[in-house]
Amino acid sequence: MPANWPLVEREKEYRAISAALRGEASVCGVVLTGDSGVGKTTLARHVTAGIEGGVRWVAGTESARSIPLGVFAHLVGPATSSDPVTYLAAARESLLSGGNVVIGVDDAHLLDELSATLLHQLAIDRAVHIVATVRSGETVPDAVTSLWKDNHLLRITLSPFTKEQSVELVESVLGGQLEEHSADRMWAASGGNALFLRHLVEGARQANTLRQVNGVWQLRGRAAITSELASLLEGRIEQLDESVLTSLKYVSLCEPLNLDVLAELAGEEAIEHAEIDGLVRIERAGRDLNVGFQHPLFGEVIRRRLGFASSRRLRGNLVRALKSRSLDTPLDRIRLAELALESDASAVDLSLLSSAADDALNLAQTPMGERFARAALEEGGGPAEAELLSRALMWQGHPDQAEEILTDIDVTGLDAALTLRIGLQRVGNMFWVMNDAERAAKILDEVRTGVDDQNLMLIVDGIASACALFENRIGDAISMADSVLAEKTALPWAVEWGVFGGMLSRAVAGRGSELGPMADRARKAERFTDGLLRYPAGIGEVLGLTLTGRLDDADAAVQRYVAFANTAQYLSWAMSGVLVSTIELARGDCAAVVRRIEQTLATLDGEEYSASWNHPAYVFLAQALSALGEPDRAEAILDRARARGGRHVAVFDPMLGIAEAWQAAAAGVVSKGIELSHVAARAAAETGQLAIEAEALHSAARFGDTTGAPRLAELAEVIDGPLAGIYARHAAALADGDGVELDVCAAELEELGFKLSAADIAAQASTIHDAAGKRSATVASSSMANRLAAACGGLRTPALLEAAQPLPLTSREREIANLVASGLSNKQIAERLTVSVRTVEGHIYRACAKLDVTDRDGIAALILRDR
Repeated sequence: MPANWPLVEREKEYRAISAALRGEASVCGVVLTGDSGVGKTTLARHVTAGIEGGVRWVAGTESARSIPLGVFAHLVGPATSSDPVTYLAAARESLLSGGNVVIGVDDAHLLDELSATLLHQLAIDRAVHIVATVRSGETVPDAVTSLWKDNHLLRITLSPFTKEQSVELVESVLGGQLEEHSADRMWAASGGNALFLRHLVEGARQANTLRQVNGVWQLRGRAAITSELASLLEGRIEQLDESVLTSLKYVSLCEPLNLDVLAELAGEEAIEHAEIDGLVRIERAGRDLNVGFQHPLFGEVIRRRLGFASSRRLRGNLVRALKSRSLDTPLDRIRLAELALESDASAVDLSLLSSAADDALNLAQTPMGERFARAALEEGGGPAEAELLSRALMWQGHPDQAEEILTDIDVTGLDAALTLRIGLQRVGNMFWVMNDAERAAKILDEVRTGVDDQNLMLIVDGIASACALFENRIGDAISMADSVLAEKTALPWAVEWGVFGGMLSRAVAGRGSELGPMADRARKAERFTDGLLRYPAGIGEVLGLTLTGRLDDADAAVQRYVAFANTAQYLSWAMSGVLVSTIELARGDCAAVVRRIEQTLATLDGEEYSASWNHPAYVFLAQALSALGEPDRAEAILDRARARGGRHVAVFDPMLGIAEAWQAAAAGVVSKGIELSHVAARAAAETGQLAIEAEALHSAARFGDTTGAPRLAELAEVIDGPLAGIYARHAAALADGDGVELDVCAAELEELGFKLSAADIAAQASTIHDAAGKRSATVASSSMANRLAAACGGLRTPALLEAAQPLPLTSREREIANLVASGLSNKQIAERLTVSVRTVEGHIYRACAKLDVTDRDGIAALILRDR
């Protein structure tokens, strides 16, 4: 960690300060205002560092405030007269004796009256240039205030950093990518204050809560601060009345805290003083009023001051106060259980802990769910609490521990519902986390034989539907899901599993318009099931809307998942990233997909396991990297995906096949990309994934294949939405060499939001127009392709590269020329294309003749020149 943090550029402010100090403005300087730590002094010194002759800096302090001209004493020498007017004149003459002068005044609000007057006179006379800083909210001498009120100085208020600026700063210091979830927490905790942000990062590094995983920095656990920052903030706390400090202690242990509860414990007057002093804020939540800190870091400072015994006692007081109130909401129960575990209470209610564990899992707070479940077992809990613990462990990537707990439970004498929960938890853990579909199927059969209640059997059928989906038995998944959802009285777990199996199976089958009612059922059911389950279930909704061309509706749907993730913790955030990337990839925002999925996999993709529902992340990342022209990185991702393949993720095989086709094409082997696209299309067709079949054939057409139009026309008749129809027209126009129709298809796809596809088709149109000698049409199509490619983060697809390099080569010659430019030998090219070395040599010879070069090096130079 560097001792000096880099400066985040404030270009507009920098230019304004520089102009004022160089005499290029109507004012003679600037005054920078803003909160403490916002970066006023840093920016001022950064600007003045480049001024010829330097700057004479002074700093206002509380101690020098009572000394006339105290801050200027080291510049003007000792007083020669007790008369203020005479002393002021002598000081002015001393300051100006050095010629052109720039004076910097830090914390000008702390100047004594005589220093402020001197500064004011110098500004009126335009005798010097001035840069000063003033902290917001402080009482400022009138002479300093008039500097900007009378337009002698330009006043610039520095706002806290935006989230983007904060991320830029932290990433430059850490030397790597910062996880977005962690960035949100840091930005919220620091309030965008540069000083606070620095101490947060350094404190987290010291506490080992900021770590790097697969190149991504992640903050886990409570945000920590350094002792230095704590000391700075404690200055406000040490002056507080004891009753006010007590109220803050309670808030630090339970934030936000109900206003009436806090008033009962600390008194109304103490709360009023804390609010007036700007330490806490009171906000309405429904019918309640809650108290929270004005700045999150104050809570951290207060907690650092609390001893173990006093914090236990205060938590005990909170527990006793909260127990007298209703515990109607999950947050109420979770808060009380959390306080009780660390209070001076002699025992904690088992039912409270068990309920809180279930509530935490429902809110996707899995580490907290694990903690409550373990505590419940310590308090005498049984099979129900053990099942809760197994769920918490499964979601956090500890499937072996979860299975061990479940197999140790003696189900003899247990009620049917609990027995079923234990059995189905083993199925879910075995199938989606341990990735053993065969064993999961056997357990599911055993569970089914022991169920004789129809409502419970619907839950079995629901999870069976989800299993069938992932095994790529699309028809079975739809049929079983329909049978479950047909029952109006189906229990929430049955509905959630049925939606899981029913939505994604319909999405890939091209029946995305049927998902609305299922999504509505899911919204009601997910309030009673594990919060993290909504994400693997939700990919069906988001993908279904995307594959039917309804990207705006998909955006609206995904925001519900993101909003829930913002109230949960990092696992929920990471899983929501897969859903967001589904839409981003369709829109062509490939750079965003790469960044998001890399962060997602750093959280979800453990060394020992990778849950089945994470598999789409590999597909999206590999395809985005390929579209950006990074085939080597894409191949590495595909290797990871293939290593984790099998029956448990068979549903994604056709999509993975499309990603493999894109990687091959990006590597320069476009013919193989076309071949792999058709392989993926056949695999999709065989299992009823008609929408994915259309996507595969569309990819082939974007690589230049002209054979898929008839099948795409057939698919357009049965697949929901406009995409398949546009795909069919695109393929037909490509076969016919109809550049005008290609332009129309590109425009329609752009209007729908599918910029990646639109860019490729526009590029193909420009190539056809160019071959026909239609100059204006070529320019128009090329301009559209380039505009869309830039909007997508700099695409380098085969169609765009060919349009950018209008060389007189056949497709095979161009393919071989690209491989030559990539540094492959003739033998390596022959192996990659599955042809003989002699064939490769022949193509190279003809390419040399057409390009008017003499050898391989000439081909490579020509290809690389245009990249």
